[in-house]
Amino acid sequence: MTTSTIRGALAGVLLLAVPAATPLFADPLHDVLVDGFDGQDFSPEGGLYYRENAEQSAGTVTFQSAVKRSGAGALKLSVKPFCAADSENCSERAEIWEKTKLRVPYDAGVWYGFAVRFADPIPSQDHRYLIAQWKREIGPEAEGDFSPFLGFRMNNGKLFVTVETNFHDGASIGPKGGMAECPAGQTPVWLRPETNQMRALVATDSAFKPEDGAIFNACTDKITVTNRGAALPQPSSGWIDFAVLTKPGPDGDGRIEIFANDRWVVTVKGHIGHADMGLGKNQYFKFGPYRAADTTDWTLYYDDFRRSAKCEDVLTEKSLCAKLD
Repeated sequence: MTTSTIRGALAGVLLLAVPAATPLFADPLHDVLVDGFDGQDFSPEGGLYYRENAEQSAGTVTFQSAVKRSGAGALKLSVKPFCAADSENCSERAEIWEKTKLRVPYDAGVWYGFAVRFADPIPSQDHRYLIAQWKREIGPEAEGDFSPFLGFRMNNGKLFVTVETNFHDGASIGPKGGMAECPAGQTPVWLRPETNQMRALVATDSAFKPEDGAIFNACTDKITVTNRGAALPQPSSGWIDFAVLTKPGPDGDGRIEIFANDRWVVTVKGHIGHADMGLGKNQYFKFGPYRAADTTDWTLYYDDFRRSAKCEDVLTEKSLCAKLD
């Protein structure tokens, strides 16, 4: 056997011995995304990026190591005044997005995890602040401005979570100037028929008062909330590690699970998300400070992002996954 023949035979054996590499993100729904923000850029395994547009020009993104939850670093996201103070339709953002090619189907159940820490001073004004949101893709033929089907929000220095869906008739039973006192099986909701939407209040921190939820002055049986025994942590409590299952279902089969610092907060079921003409086939997640026009700087830190179809890949206390029905 010649030398060249031996080399050819060995090459063939090596090719058979080494399996073909699986392309990264070949199946976004079942791939696990992870980014600890430990370097000087987003991890290739995380699938995240900072979106450049006019609203995002109010923001800055910094990979730093002075404030972190784990690992070598964490992400610092800040917004500064950018809009005119009296502007009604201008917003200021420093949001991190999932890459478009990694978005998952709108009707799929997906687990997300992320940790957030509020920098001082924590805004305490009556104002619109978001720290994370999940939305449905909006196609060019869609008409309207669609709010996130799941939003982690803050107002008056208090943390709360809302779920959005298409408008359904509801009866206001709450006292004027306070949120509705709903019977079992119903949830306080803000009816917005002019936009074919309604927004439900599904979770709050322990400092949240009825007057803080005054706009949620109606009740709906289209969205049900099961309280699991824990309130949301307050913004001043330090690092908050969230684990969230999102499964939109505009027709009534939606489901959301929220955990904070390995404590089960709520289960939300029912009509979740939008089903209007022209909306896209995927859902997507973005996180970071987002607010209406304001006059001060605002900073948040984020760490330990993960995404997976499996609860066990996201919840730190994996035994909690077995309690889900």
